[in-house]
Amino acid sequence: MTKVLISDLTHPVLEERLRDAGFVVSVEPDHDYHSLLQAVQGCDGLVVRSKVIIDRAFIDQVLSSSPCQGEGDRPKGGGGVLRCIGRVGAGMETIDIHYAEQKGIRCLNSPEGNRDAVGEHTVGLLLSLLNNIARADAEVRQGLWRREANRGHELGNLTVGIIGMGNMGQAFAKRLSGFGCKVIYYDKYLKSLNNLENLKRVTLETLQQEADVVSFHVPLTDETRHYLDADFIAAMRKPFYLLNTSRGAVVDTEALAAGLQSGKVLGAALDVLENENMQSDSLSTLNSQLSTLNCVFTPHVAGWTVESKYKLAAVLADKIIDALK
Repeated sequence: MTKVLISDLTHPVLEERLRDAGFVVSVEPDHDYHSLLQAVQGCDGLVVRSKVIIDRAFIDQVLSSSPCQGEGDRPKGGGGVLRCIGRVGAGMETIDIHYAEQKGIRCLNSPEGNRDAVGEHTVGLLLSLLNNIARADAEVRQGLWRREANRGHELGNLTVGIIGMGNMGQAFAKRLSGFGCKVIYYDKYLKSLNNLENLKRVTLETLQQEADVVSFHVPLTDETRHYLDADFIAAMRKPFYLLNTSRGAVVDTEALAAGLQSGKVLGAALDVLENENMQSDSLSTLNSQLSTLNCVFTPHVAGWTVESKYKLAAVLADKIIDALK
């Protein structure tokens, strides 16, 4: 029997679809690193949460305990050998994908499930930033009626530069099409893009010359960590607005704060932060700097809708079934 361990809190459709496919499914969302190592023994598939790091040592220990040592000996059916690791969501930075796949373990995620939510949320953040909606709302609640101070900017007059044109970047670009703004994008790894019109692919240097808005839609890797830093800000020809709904560490918080203070960054809308532990001492200084500047924040919920909860789980279920059948 093919066995799958779900160690995440997710929509029940994931468990239901796997059971309907004939898999034996265990749902155990409270594991830490060490208890998960024990629980996954004998499983063909594992669904993990972002709080547990699946590193090389984890993979080696799981495979060393399995009855089949070599990738060539891996059974096609349920043999109790870990054959796939899944994440309900897009981010895979907590899994050593390269090493896992070297060992014959498929690594699966489900960005198709929340791309619509992220695209809509990013548009909402941008409109809030351009029209001072969050600030104006707070002021009205305090009895202030400051119309001129909250005069906004129209999106249709701006050039939006998207960095990363995967599922999330494409969903955002699609939703911008009705605003009349110019949309350009830079993606180092994308080979072709045929399903969206009125987009122009440019070099990073061109994007930095033309963009009024920069929106990040990239995974967190060694290459993208602190992608927006002091050098990136200096390379922007015009003062610009920043959007980040990808991962917090893509943006260097200190550089962003300096850019906001200097006026080179006109404003920032952030769904993610470098350190999202709101009780952390190291967080308080950096985030307090941002909170006094022209920023709009949401608590990592860009892809967090009722609909996306279902779709994320359903998409991953189909991928696991395909990998393990």
